[in-house]
Amino acid sequence: MSFRQVRTVVLSALLGVLLTVSGTALYVGASGSSRSHETWLDSWSAAQIPAGDVLGPNWSTAGFAGHTIRQTVRPTLAGESVRITLSNLFGDRPLPIASATIAQAGEGAAVRSGTVRPLSFGGAPGAMIPPGAELTGDAIDYPVNARQSLTVTLYLARPTGPATFHYLANSTTYRAIGDHSADIDGEAFNESSGSWYYLTGVEVAGRPNRDGVVVFGDSLTDGAGAWPDMDNRYPDVLADRLAVAGRPRAVLNTGIGGNRVVSDSAYVGQRAATRFRRDVLDKEGIGTVILLSGINDIGASEVHEPWMRPNPEVGADQLIAEYRLLIRMARADGLRIVGGTLPPYRGALYYSERGERVRDAVNTWIRDSGEFDAVVDFERVLADPADPDVLAARFDSGDHLHPGPAGYSAMAGAAVGVLTGPAD
Repeated sequence: MSFRQVRTVVLSALLGVLLTVSGTALYVGASGSSRSHETWLDSWSAAQIPAGDVLGPNWSTAGFAGHTIRQTVRPTLAGESVRITLSNLFGDRPLPIASATIAQAGEGAAVRSGTVRPLSFGGAPGAMIPPGAELTGDAIDYPVNARQSLTVTLYLARPTGPATFHYLANSTTYRAIGDHSADIDGEAFNESSGSWYYLTGVEVAGRPNRDGVVVFGDSLTDGAGAWPDMDNRYPDVLADRLAVAGRPRAVLNTGIGGNRVVSDSAYVGQRAATRFRRDVLDKEGIGTVILLSGINDIGASEVHEPWMRPNPEVGADQLIAEYRLLIRMARADGLRIVGGTLPPYRGALYYSERGERVRDAVNTWIRDSGEFDAVVDFERVLADPADPDVLAARFDSGDHLHPGPAGYSAMAGAAVGVLTGPAD
């Protein structure tokens, strides 16, 4: 049983709701019906970081008081029942949730009429989540369609303090004053943000399997350079391509912009191995993880802004040692781990010749060591054929580091071949 299952059992017992017995979900929907022989499978996920404005203005530092926030996500796995997980992992006080709803997304802050349903926590409309904890809500019978957007609305009546959040949502979150959790139209929601707050997971009930994929890494996975509200990050396109190929499955994006392999950061999240259990191993229904991370470690020593600290010089040997640790962790949990080569970055803000030598050495090891179960060669997919140390112009978002939508589409195409090949 995973840490998250144990956590859910303990919290559910405290709340008086039986959610999990020996890893099999037994749940009661709003109609009172029960189902067995199904388990909870992760359908959408967002990795969390502490509150902070270092990466740009957002609502996390001040938190919320008397606000309703409306957030839209795109689940990748269908199901007839759903539940959400909220995180106060980095909060400095208990998080009071006054009420919550789920609905099918409409235009802007609006939701589709007739689809709004209240959510509950241990049978109550609200909850108090301790600092350092996550809470999974009650299940409701509510059809979820794969790759079709859902909106989760939270009413935060009392001061929350600094908010645990995901900075680079590439999705618009809306805020209103007062309780508008059940509103159909979006008229009251006159503020917006590009981040997700507190919402860390959406699960659906289904037959036990390990078909799902976690895509783990930094901003190249998180989707810097993608278009807001267009779901064209590479994990989004990967989920679409797998469905078109007749191999639909959950694809969970647990990238964090600025995240690193070697160093923890107060600003851009815990290092890869520190968060690997929470953001990969504890996900249900997952059989494969794709790792693409390390370019921030290589470039950090060239940047002296607060958000990049600590910023030691990192060599190939240090990165490889951490990759080996992640490989061991994945395999110990029965996961297949796929290594992604680091794309070209010459011309980026933190490029250096020293860093380029490290990137070349790391990519050679990823390709040739045989230590990963498979390799997705993102470098060769994205490189300019005439100058392989730079991103091809058609793939470059403009900063010479992050792909745009065309580049993310190319990355997804490369990953599909690995996931659907004979070894899958």
